[in-house]
Amino acid sequence: MIRWLPSQLQVGCAVHPVTAPATPLFIIAGPTAVGKSEVAVEVAERCGGEIVSADAFQVYEGLDILTAKPDHALRARVPHHLIGEIPRTQNFDVAQYLKMAVQRIGDIRDRGRIPIVAGGAGFYLKALTHGLPDLPFADPALRSRLECQTAPELAAQLATLDPECHAQIDQKNRRRLIRALEVCMLTGRPFSSFRDRQRQPVILSTGVILNRSREELRARIDHRTEAMFAAGVVEEVRQIDTMGQTAEGTLGWKEIRAHIDGSISREKCVGLIQNSTRQYAKRQLTWFRRRSDWEWITLEGDGIPPGLVDDLARRAGV
Repeated sequence: MIRWLPSQLQVGCAVHPVTAPATPLFIIAGPTAVGKSEVAVEVAERCGGEIVSADAFQVYEGLDILTAKPDHALRARVPHHLIGEIPRTQNFDVAQYLKMAVQRIGDIRDRGRIPIVAGGAGFYLKALTHGLPDLPFADPALRSRLECQTAPELAAQLATLDPECHAQIDQKNRRRLIRALEVCMLTGRPFSSFRDRQRQPVILSTGVILNRSREELRARIDHRTEAMFAAGVVEEVRQIDTMGQTAEGTLGWKEIRAHIDGSISREKCVGLIQNSTRQYAKRQLTWFRRRSDWEWITLEGDGIPPGLVDDLARRAGV
């Protein structure tokens, strides 16, 4: 049984006067393991839609188990885009994602179908709804020096150059720390100062944020991690020789490699991944709470109530 509890918030729209299409783009967001994939497929089937992923790790080829990609049965029901399309050895960033996602959304509309964006990568979703600030290109020499430093060392520098950014950024994400420092050093300005200069929204959009109780989300994360190991995630990782820098940020990659190398036990590996995934979900929810224009919907238990699917399909097709 599932409990559908939509909040009283009104879903907002933001319009770009030139580039926004007449029909709003519908977004189904939420933390990892909340059940976005299942809901998105049901909604897409009901309204004649196709799904554009907004997941930072599922975009890479392979690693189907580790990144918890929608299974083949779900993906066979409706077309999915930006899942398994980028080589693991290729670096991939939000600017590349935005370009590809906008193209796919346009292609879907041209076919007379309805694009539905589903995912939990806040920086991808923000790029879609608000564009990207005008930031300098990467400087190879500077980036090379920064990449030699540990995450704590990078975070300490950022605390000095941009305390506001330091307080908000994921301090375990070396790639994001390096980019923030790079912008600070190349422009002489805090990285956070560019936030208020973002371009106007590039796509008219509405959205919902799926959530569950803390206890239920934790249980789902733990169960999914255990299921990954039962499904053979260790062998999946063992067969991969090379990974690009951004793909190496995939949750669980380093822990499983450590287990394969004999540094940690299987039980320890499972526990570490469960913990890091719970922390990731917490960071996602913190980001989503800043989206006052998207409606929160609390799910409970297994299954999806037809009333919820009908309501979301109606919104997606408006």
